[in-house]
Amino acid sequence: MVITPAPPPNDKLPDNFDSFEHLQKTYIPQHNGLVQKYFSDLGDDWKPNIASSRSALRVACTMTDNDNQLIMNLRHHLLFDLLGYGKKDLGIFYGIPAEHFQESVDGKPQVFLYFSQDAASVPPGEKKVEAEYSFRLMNETPATMTPVKAIALAKKIKTQLVSAGQGVVFTKGKNIYKYYHEEHGYRLQVYGNTETDTQDIITRLLKCQDILYDENRLVVSTPKKASITNQTGTQLVYGKQKKKPRYRPVSNVRFRYAYMYLRGNERPIYLVDVTGRHHGALA
Repeated sequence: MVITPAPPPNDKLPDNFDSFEHLQKTYIPQHNGLVQKYFSDLGDDWKPNIASSRSALRVACTMTDNDNQLIMNLRHHLLFDLLGYGKKDLGIFYGIPAEHFQESVDGKPQVFLYFSQDAASVPPGEKKVEAEYSFRLMNETPATMTPVKAIALAKKIKTQLVSAGQGVVFTKGKNIYKYYHEEHGYRLQVYGNTETDTQDIITRLLKCQDILYDENRLVVSTPKKASITNQTGTQLVYGKQKKKPRYRPVSNVRFRYAYMYLRGNERPIYLVDVTGRHHGALA
């Protein structure tokens, strides 16, 4: 039996091949797919418009067939560098010993919940106010934690901290509210503005593990120094005049995402993400 081999494929580029046009047709759909994920809060039926600051940002990031190389580079730089999409899913590195990884808790999985101020409310020249809280899963270990359990936890967090597609908001302030329940993995220290508002966010964090709030565990510390939200004036720092820092400013911060750290796992496991930056969040 004689076997006739198939003719080799025609792998020669066409005579009129345009390398830049080919690159555009390949690159633009990939880039715009990431843009769509980053701005997923605008909805699947979004049409280009500049009616809001976020929609205007998406227009600026979206590549078109008419873009030249310079415009493509600028759109890429805006999304990946200025807006921070290039930092998504990076492993978290602590350069100094951190309380997060003390061996006294025997490597119990730790869940982190990140909050930040809406960009539109940040005063000019100031950094956005941030907050991050965490709790341990005292009934789990890296060996017993499974994807199914992680999904169940993610759904509970989403129920407590996401409403109508957006993260819940609480007011951060100068007062310190400590809530310890170490048997269940909680050592919370919340900078809040009022006890009522702070109690609400602590209750939500506890409900992520179906734990009831106990008012007897709350310890409140109120500093005499007043909160400074809009700082004025400068001070001398290393031979140069620098703007004075704010002191525990009062600001609304919104829940953005939650991730879990498992000892022995290279990357954090994103449980919930309202920003669209962390691809693969479980809920």
